[in-house]
Amino acid sequence: MPDFQPQIPSGREFHGGDLLAQTLKHLGVEVAFGLHGGHLDAFLLGADEIGIKLVDTRHETVAIQAAEGYAKVSGKVGCCFVTANSGFANGLAGLATAFADRSPIFCITSSPPLQDAETNALQGFHDQVVVAKPITKFCHRVTNVEEIPRIVAYAFRSANSGIKGPVLIDFPIDVLFTPPQVSRISYGAVSVPPAYAAAPDPAALDALIKAWNKAKRPVIITGTGARGTDKELTKLAETTRTPVFYSNKFSSPIPPNHELRGGAATRLAAFAGGNSQPDFVLLFAARTGFLLGDRSGAIIPNKNCTLAQVDLDGSEIGKSLPVEIGIVSDVGLFCDALLEKKSNISVARNEDWIRDCKDHKGTLSAYVDQGKVMSDGQLHPYLAHDAVMRALPKDSIVMIDGGEAGQWSGMTVEAAEPKVAMVATGYLGHLGNGWGYSLGAAVADPSRLVVNMHGDGSAGFHIQELDTFARFGLNILTIIANNYVWGMSVNGQDLLYEGKSKSRPAIQLSKQCKYEIVAQGFNCDGEIVTEYDKIKPTVARMSKSGKPGLINLIVSTKPTTPATMSMVGMTDDKNVIVVPYYNNVPRPFYKDSTEKTNGHA
Repeated sequence: MPDFQPQIPSGREFHGGDLLAQTLKHLGVEVAFGLHGGHLDAFLLGADEIGIKLVDTRHETVAIQAAEGYAKVSGKVGCCFVTANSGFANGLAGLATAFADRSPIFCITSSPPLQDAETNALQGFHDQVVVAKPITKFCHRVTNVEEIPRIVAYAFRSANSGIKGPVLIDFPIDVLFTPPQVSRISYGAVSVPPAYAAAPDPAALDALIKAWNKAKRPVIITGTGARGTDKELTKLAETTRTPVFYSNKFSSPIPPNHELRGGAATRLAAFAGGNSQPDFVLLFAARTGFLLGDRSGAIIPNKNCTLAQVDLDGSEIGKSLPVEIGIVSDVGLFCDALLEKKSNISVARNEDWIRDCKDHKGTLSAYVDQGKVMSDGQLHPYLAHDAVMRALPKDSIVMIDGGEAGQWSGMTVEAAEPKVAMVATGYLGHLGNGWGYSLGAAVADPSRLVVNMHGDGSAGFHIQELDTFARFGLNILTIIANNYVWGMSVNGQDLLYEGKSKSRPAIQLSKQCKYEIVAQGFNCDGEIVTEYDKIKPTVARMSKSGKPGLINLIVSTKPTTPATMSMVGMTDDKNVIVVPYYNNVPRPFYKDSTEKTNGHA
């Protein structure tokens, strides 16, 4: 007999919704994010009575993103609920992001009664399982109330085992409102302990140590999968004398002031093109792709460098770059196993390399010489962001959203010495995620300030969640770097069309929009800051208020961030086609200096 036994409520009938809520509670769910729908009432009532905290948002996408943010910060499965079809459709953006970023979330939805299939019933047009399957790790419709615990436990383990990701279960409304026959309940794996994680092959470790020992400029680059390896990774870095950088999706577990913390991996681009690039790179639960410079060689060198990769997903190893040593393993077990062989590790300490990595991280950059105020009278975006970061409480959680605003935040976030910093846009480049991520993070860790960084573009996606922040009394400070335009868009167009066209279509935002007044209307603190000397005192004061707040920080559109210039990839080479934000491609014909094409004048 399993140790999970249903609790029959007194004074009312026991429903499928109770069985769902009690199963989730037994599996460790403490909070669920969502938006009300009558289809879900049986579950919501059961969840409330069993002690699951319900955090209701103003939009379903944010509910799913909040579950994702909660999962990233807590290390647990994030739980969310969206109502049938309309709510489900609104939540698809959140599911897509969670799937691309491998976030373990459990999404509950509902649908019309089974008997009403294909009758044009209320909120019953789309087959939600069919729609969600391509962007979930597991998706299923429960048709028998007694099978709820078995299916829920299976989905829960699927979300949080191996390659993590979102799962979605559709509970038709009649299933949720149907009383189960207790003697027929199928428990499945409800009380089965988690499976043991995968450990590395000893022969692979020997090969890795041999290559590592030869390195003069080694680096470790961590990804989201490194979450929770603070002690293990720090000890590994110290044993191998290797600086640690991080993919900007999730900051490094290495302590902020540690001599081996190198900051964001994008900073390695400063070494590109010379003889000082890394000669050994270990991707530590980090995926290759645009967040690590694609195949350009700017971050991960494409020559004279040994590339090793540790990941639970064997198919990810060598996906876009030639990996010489691939190891399929849980990263915590990898650290433990490698350290057991520490007597074989003899990586020479390179003082110059360690200093270069550390100095590079701490440099304020050439922007200091450009002045705090630009020619348009607005604040320098880099220096304004730097001032914000230096005024924040240490060990805050910083969520970074937006295009160029997000890039300025990413370049300066190390000055905040954050407990966690992550770029919320992820692999989809999905603007607006920061609202949900911040909500989930604040619920997961109410002891810290959560900083919700935005541009005025990304801020507009879900600014109504300020109401949610206020209703639940969450310690979240939203900062909007406001330059009245879609910054990356206008600066990208400037690079592409300078001297060719004066048109800058579809990039203007409103100078009349008072975000600080919007915040006040949602019962949050709100202030506008236009002067550099007002940044630090305003941030410091609002960080300590204990009430959600918003700062409307007015900044200039210039200069363009280095990342935008790099991604647009402008060149005078007549033989390539500039493809903004991707690698340029060769022209399908050769064009020489005499304008001959394909051999013809």
